[in-house]
This record gives sequence, C-alpha cells and structure tokens, in this order.
Amino acid sequence: MLEQPGAERITTAALAARLDVSEAALYRHFASKAQMFEALIDYIEDAVLTRVVQIVGREGDAPATASADGPQQAARVVALLLQFGERNPGLARVMVGDALVLEHERLQARMNQFFDRIESHLRQCLRPAAGQAGSATPTVDAQVAASVWVAFALGRLQRYVRTGQRRLPTEHLQESLARLL
Repeated sequence: MLEQPGAERITTAALAARLDVSEAALYRHFASKAQMFEALIDYIEDAVLTRVVQIVGREGDAPATASADGPQQAARVVALLLQFGERNPGLARVMVGDALVLEHERLQARMNQFFDRIESHLRQCLRPAAGQAGSATPTVDAQVAASVWVAFALGRLQRYVRTGQRRLPTEHLQESLARLL
C-alpha cells in the first residue's frame, strides 16, 4: 500500500482488508499501527546502516587508506541510500516522512535520527580528506560537506516520492556525485 503513488493515509482497517485478514489478526502481531511502522524503520536501519558500516570499513581500515578513499566512500554511501529508496518505493515514503504524516511523532524522530547517523558516517569519511587537503578546520568542513550530501540524498528521495516514483533518485547519479566530490 505504501508503494502506490499518491496513496492516502493507511489505516489498520484498510490494511487488514488489503491483506484479507481481520484487524484483530494485525493486532495479534503488532500492538499498534505505530509498532508496524517501527518494524519498517527497523528494517530500513538494519538494511542500510549495516551496508554503510561495510562501506566505511570501520574495522581494520588503515587511516591513510580511509582518508584517501573518504570522498569515494561517501559517494558510495549516498548511492546506496538512493538505490535502496528506489528499489523500495514504499520505504522511501517512510524515509522522507511522507507515510508518517499524522502518525506518532516519535516515528519521524526515528527517521531523523537515521539520517543523523548517515550524516555522521559521511562526516567520518570526509574528515580525513579535509585534513589532507590542508583545511584549517577539517571537522567543520567535513560537517558542512556531510550535511550537503544528506540534503542532496533527502531531496532526491523526496522528489522520487512526490513525483509518484517517476523521477528516479539515481537519475544522473554519477554525474551528480562527481559534482559533490
């Protein structure tokens, strides 16, 4: 139901009807609709952040290698995020908050926290490169760059959702990432 462009707010009654089960059956598995969304957010976090950690290569990466590859790692993280949203249009609606309108505000707070974590990983990738480039304030420069990269990704995902999945988030991705680099 989340994947349908222009979908209205999803109710438990509509979801139960779509699944051909009773609302009571839904509530046997989930205590509330918010808990259903939390399960989706858990999936998003697990699927994306597990791969982000692999890309960033926290364990065992030599600092010199990490700083030389930092911007490329950041580009791979953003590409992963956009590809995930493109392959999962319903989850893209959750990621940008479109599906969370009128739901419990803690759900949007969790998605905000997810993007804060993405930004933190990007900052981790970009800080060594800023230092190597001779920046007087590599931490600040990395923070600014990470913020721009996250804004770019969120904008692409938002456009994807708002256009009814017609404008793909990965459209001209390599060229766009090259400009960010």
